[in-house]
Amino acid sequence: MLNRRRFQFIAAVTLAALLPLGAHAEGKNPSKLRVALLPDENAATIIQNAQPLKRYLEQTLKKEIEVTVTTDYSSMIEAMRFGRIEVAYFGPFSYVLAKSKAPNIEPFAVGVERGSPTYQSVLIATAGGPVKTLADVRGKPFGFGDQASTSSHLAPRAHLLKNYKLDGETDYRPVYLGTHDAVARAVQAGQIPAGALSKPILDNLIAKGTVDANKIVQLELSAPIPNYPIAMQGNLTPELKAAIRAAFLEMKDAEILKSFRIEAFAATDDKAYDILRDTAQILKLDLGRMK
Repeated sequence: MLNRRRFQFIAAVTLAALLPLGAHAEGKNPSKLRVALLPDENAATIIQNAQPLKRYLEQTLKKEIEVTVTTDYSSMIEAMRFGRIEVAYFGPFSYVLAKSKAPNIEPFAVGVERGSPTYQSVLIATAGGPVKTLADVRGKPFGFGDQASTSSHLAPRAHLLKNYKLDGETDYRPVYLGTHDAVARAVQAGQIPAGALSKPILDNLIAKGTVDANKIVQLELSAPIPNYPIAMQGNLTPELKAAIRAAFLEMKDAEILKSFRIEAFAATDDKAYDILRDTAQILKLDLGRMK
């Protein structure tokens, strides 16, 4: 009789332990989805421009949507890592960093611009300033955005090293200004003689009148960069993941697409960003040590 009771106790404990695992295996289906957008410009502006996206996702997914902009790239990576957001619009390199820290996140959509899922960094200088060509950067400060930014740090830094043998450790002084628009404004004002940012973002800043095209010189473009990916947590239910994927890939609203500075979203996967891992190796960047 004692053995039977002991068996029943063990069976009950085992079943209780297995139930949460089974529920976890099915995935999460929260009533609210937290969607993070990359802090590459002023946060208030990003949130304001994202209101049509919020309404679209709420109508399409039938869920409450919270749009958030983190203070910087590293805090967005950490938020994804610890499950404080479900969906994130990453910069290419910040996605690679996030994937290195949170292997289960899944990229599923990439922006298409001018028919291509790639874009470029533009290296600029102050009009009439001391930098006439990129060779003149030697011995001077050079403006970057966030250290985890692709087009405002990784790509232009590799461009300077590969084409001009200019190493940021020894040949010029990197100045990190946080956002793309901060780089453009600093170069325009002559606070730094040269810098780099996303070409689509610069075009948008000029179109809005934030940057005066006559006060800067666009020197060179980087090699093509895989465009910004949208990634989601891998522990969501298959049905929810399919719905989120479809919401972006089938998006037709011109106003929303314009806020992303793209014409459509296309499907993507992790392998599309291997080129950035290769670039990080060229620059001898340790992904595990970067924030």
